[in-house]
Amino acid sequence: MDLSRITLRPFRLSDADDLLLWAGDDRVTRSIRWKTLASKEEALTFIGEVCIPHPWRRSICVDDLSKGFVSVFPGSGDERCRADIGYALAVEYWGQGITTEALKLAVPQVFKDFPEVLRLQAYAAAENIASQRVLEKAGFLKEGTLRKYSYLKGNLCDLVVYSFLSTDINPSV
Repeated sequence: MDLSRITLRPFRLSDADDLLLWAGDDRVTRSIRWKTLASKEEALTFIGEVCIPHPWRRSICVDDLSKGFVSVFPGSGDERCRADIGYALAVEYWGQGITTEALKLAVPQVFKDFPEVLRLQAYAAAENIASQRVLEKAGFLKEGTLRKYSYLKGNLCDLVVYSFLSTDINPSV
């Protein structure tokens, strides 16, 4: 895959069919908090009510077609120095470096869009080795395992936490 074909952009209502293809796949949604979408109407509602008003959710696009997402949830108050980042990608694009490239595009933009954020953190299920590799290839540092940390789809799981600091973009800063 030519990674120059990868872009990030805000979601549009016209992405509904593409969104349904990947967000309607249990293999994609099993590791994220989204419920699996079942219809174009659900996809349109999700885009209009969740994606578009979100503070920072971008569609991972291949040739401008939605194939996944990157979302950032900035903290507030005493937690304004950090933000959580999450992502998913259509199954047929797994293992091609697309998510890593999307994170590499997203990280500097997030620090620019949210100047108070100094730390991006990501969580991956302990058994999701592929997601951990994506984070490592994108420059995130593994900080440790949070045992019995959270429920995901009704199952209590261990999560591995990763971080990327604003100073990691240019270590000489």
